[in-house]
Amino acid sequence: MRLPSFISFIGFVLLMAGTWCPLLRPFHLFNMDVYDLNRPYGMVILLISVIGILGVILNRIKLVRLTGWISLILVLLLFVAAFMKVHTSFSFIPFKSFAGFLASQIKFKWGWYLLFAGPVVSLAGSMFKPSKYSR
Repeated sequence: MRLPSFISFIGFVLLMAGTWCPLLRPFHLFNMDVYDLNRPYGMVILLISVIGILGVILNRIKLVRLTGWISLILVLLLFVAAFMKVHTSFSFIPFKSFAGFLASQIKFKWGWYLLFAGPVVSLAGSMFKPSKYSR
């Protein structure tokens, strides 16, 4: 296996592992991962990472690049949705300071780093040009 392919493989494994890592911690009670936030969306991210791993194994660089970009877009959309949900979930409370205090009690956790690192690493591995002697 070429080094760029191995880097892309590591990126997709990081993305897959990131779906089970803690992303949000509301009120210091429990951790939420991707499947707690939105189970079908988490399954789509998991499916994209599996397709990316298959692309690495089958040496399909265009498929790896495509799944890397799709996974980066999906993770960005999930982050924007989670950010908007956290900051608007208490908007029904008429006291803005109390609503802001409650929204500040929902913490973003370290799983986001893993979720963003996966697609970035997989794209970095897929951007190398294959040499004519790589077979």
